[in-house]
Amino acid sequence: MTASPTVRRRRIARELRQLRERAGMTLDVAARQLDMSKSNLSRIENAQIGIKPRDVRAALALYQVTGADAEALIEIARGAQQRGWWQNYSDVLPEWFEFYVGLEAEAATLRTYEAEAVPGLLQTEAYAREIYRVTAGEEGVERKVAARLRRQEVLHREAPVRLSVVLNEAVLLRAVGGPAVMADQLTHMARLAQLPNVAIHVLPFGAGGHPAMSTSYVILGFADAADASVVYLDNLTMGLALEELAQVQRYSLLHEELCRMALDPAASLARLEDASRNFA
Repeated sequence: MTASPTVRRRRIARELRQLRERAGMTLDVAARQLDMSKSNLSRIENAQIGIKPRDVRAALALYQVTGADAEALIEIARGAQQRGWWQNYSDVLPEWFEFYVGLEAEAATLRTYEAEAVPGLLQTEAYAREIYRVTAGEEGVERKVAARLRRQEVLHREAPVRLSVVLNEAVLLRAVGGPAVMADQLTHMARLAQLPNVAIHVLPFGAGGHPAMSTSYVILGFADAADASVVYLDNLTMGLALEELAQVQRYSLLHEELCRMALDPAASLARLEDASRNFA
């Protein structure tokens, strides 16, 4: 059973949509039978809002799902009502980013490309603080940094996430926070790059143009086959989750291509260490 309430809500949403379609019911018909609006049922099926276990039970009865299968889904629905640790930071984390953190907390694999900044899971406290200051100002900065550091536990838990990062070489050269902060950040990344679950690839300027020049991204994969992979894109004001299989496959191929164009992990580690010495 998945642990993150975000992932559980997503699982319930997908199961209810598939069961309704298998039962041959339109949204209109199902919503009327369940005594809810069509828009509410649509939002439930798209994981935009949650659903109470008793309403899950009613939907399963409507779709003629009983026995152990029904009880398993109801139990997942109960778990979806629990609070994730990130919800304690709702004063500083926008709702759309809370959704991402909920997925990240359950992910088995993360594949990402970053063009301008060190990914949040690899940031030092000082680097993270400076990133927030220059992009969002001083308000709530310490709470934001605390949440970012808490996210990094996924790298060190009992079953750690497997992280594959491609970094534009510019990330190594941009002195965020000044030379001392940057030297420490690069040394920190070099240490993390030696973990068995972390692979860092530096994409050098010499590689020329590449297919991710228009976007950074994160591809999240999950251990349970019932939880489909997600591509997540964001900016300062919104996030977007892409869940269609064709979209995920396209970004997966993109990541593979970037890894081929980038330095291998050993050469990337040497480049990180060299860049750190240049700031020291």
